[in-house]
Amino acid sequence: MILINKLKTLSSQFASGYFGVVLGMIGTGMAWRYAAKEHNYPSYIGEIFIGVGCLVWLTLTLFLLSKWLFHRQAILDEIKHPVASGFTSLFPATTVLVSIGLSPYLPLFSLILFSIGAIAQLGYSSWLIGYQWKGEYPKMATTPVLYLPTVANNFICTMACGALGFNDLGILFFGAGVFSWLSLEPAILKRIRSEGLMDEKSRLSFGIQLAPALVACSAYLAINDNHIDFFAKMLLGYGLLQLLFMVRLIPWFVKQPFSLPFWSFSFGVSALAKASLNMSMTSNSHFMQLLSTALFIFANLIILLLAWHSLLWFFRGLKQLCCPSKAL
Repeated sequence: MILINKLKTLSSQFASGYFGVVLGMIGTGMAWRYAAKEHNYPSYIGEIFIGVGCLVWLTLTLFLLSKWLFHRQAILDEIKHPVASGFTSLFPATTVLVSIGLSPYLPLFSLILFSIGAIAQLGYSSWLIGYQWKGEYPKMATTPVLYLPTVANNFICTMACGALGFNDLGILFFGAGVFSWLSLEPAILKRIRSEGLMDEKSRLSFGIQLAPALVACSAYLAINDNHIDFFAKMLLGYGLLQLLFMVRLIPWFVKQPFSLPFWSFSFGVSALAKASLNMSMTSNSHFMQLLSTALFIFANLIILLLAWHSLLWFFRGLKQLCCPSKAL
C-alpha cells in the first residue's frame, strides 16, 4: 500500500517533457556508434549511452502508464494545453528513437517499435494540428515546442528509416519534417523576438530552437549514406549559427534552477556531435578537422553536464520523497 502511494505521488509529478532526456542520451549514443564504426573509437561508449537512454525511456513509460491509471485527468489536461501538448509528442518520438538504438540487436522488435511510434506520432500530430488550425491558437503559446509534433518526430522517423533500410519512406518523412520546419519558423521567431518576454517555464523551450537544422542534417545523412554534401553543410552551418545564439543566451537560461526541461537543448547538441564527425570524414581541411573535433568534444561535455545535474536533481527529489521532514 505504501509503495502504491509512493507511485501515485511520483506519477503525479511526471511530465512528458522528461522524455527529452531520452533524446539526448540516445542521440549521443548514435554519434558514438558512428565514431566507433568510422573512427575506431571505443564501441562500448555509444552502447552505454544508448542502453541508459533505453532504460530511461522504459522507466518514463512506466510512469506515464501509472499517471494514466492514477491521474488520468492530468494527462487529458496536458494534451489539451496549447504548450504542454507539444511535449506529449515526445513519447512516440522517443519510441522511434529506441527502435534505432535496438536495431542492431533486435531487428524485428525494432521494426515493431518503429511502426508503433511512427503511426502514433502521425495520428497524434494530425489530431493536434487539426485542433490548432481553427484560428483560436493563442499567440503567447507560439514557442519552439511547436517543432516537436511535426518536425522532430518526422526527422526521427527519417533516421529510423535509414537505420532499417527504408530510404524511400525516409525521404517522405524528411520532406514532411523540412517543410513543417520552414512553415513554423517565421511565426516562432516573430513570437520570441517581439511579442513579449517568455515566462520561466516557457523559456527553456528555447533549447528546442537549436534542434531543427542540426537534427535535419543528421536525418538527411541517415538516408544519404552519411555523405555530407553541399546541402548537409548548409544545414550544419545554420545549426551552428543557432548554437551561437544559444551560447549568447546562457546567462538568461541559468537564472532559474536546474530541472529536466534543460534537456531540451540535448537533441540538437547530440545531432551536432554526429554531424561534426561526418564533416571530419569528408574534409581535407586542417581547420575543419579541428573544428569537427572541438564540436564533438563540446557536445559530449554538454550532455555529461546535463546528466550530472540530472542525477543531483533526482537524488534531491528522492531525499524529499523519502524524508520530507529532513528535506524541509
